[in-house]
This record gives sequence, structure tokens and C-alpha cells, in this order.
Amino acid sequence: MSSYLLLTVFVMAVMTYLPRMLPLTFFKKEIHSRFIRSLLYYVPYAVLSALTFPSILYATGHMGSALVGGLAGIYFAYRQKGLVFVACVTVICSFIAHILIPF
Repeated sequence: MSSYLLLTVFVMAVMTYLPRMLPLTFFKKEIHSRFIRSLLYYVPYAVLSALTFPSILYATGHMGSALVGGLAGIYFAYRQKGLVFVACVTVICSFIAHILIPF
């Protein structure tokens, strides 16, 4: 193995270990601040949304049909429908929009 490959693996290992280790070492006591607790509660949802939303727009060949499907999925998820139902409605709405909307 080359030294560059070993260095790359080492840097990747350190960079994936640090975000997991640092909160455990710095936050030994319970967090009482409502702002910090709220922030930490919503961070996973914000990150997941930021990673997922661009993929939704480029999921089909046309951004319009993907946007229609994504909006339908957001609507039914907000109405607290089941995951399978939301996924099926999203695919169906995206397919219908792809057929009906001229591109």
C-alpha cells in the first residue's frame, strides 16, 4: 500500500470518530438549556431534509414531475399518513404529472 492511501484512511477514521467522541467528552452533564435541547432535537431532521430534497428534484427526468410528487409527499406526510401510503402516492402523482405535463 502506498503511504498516501494509508494517510487517507487514517484521516477518514479520525474525521468520522471526532464528531462521535467530542459530544461525549464535552457534554457530561444533562443539558438544561431549552434552546440547545431544541436545536439538538431538530438537527437530524434538518440534515436529512437538506440531503434528501435535491435528490427529490432530480429523481425523475423532469424537475416538474419530481416537484409535483415531492409536494404530494410533503402534503400527505404532514397529514400524518403512513410511510408506505406516502411513498405510493408520491410515485403515482409523479407518474401522472410526468404524463400530463408537457416538457
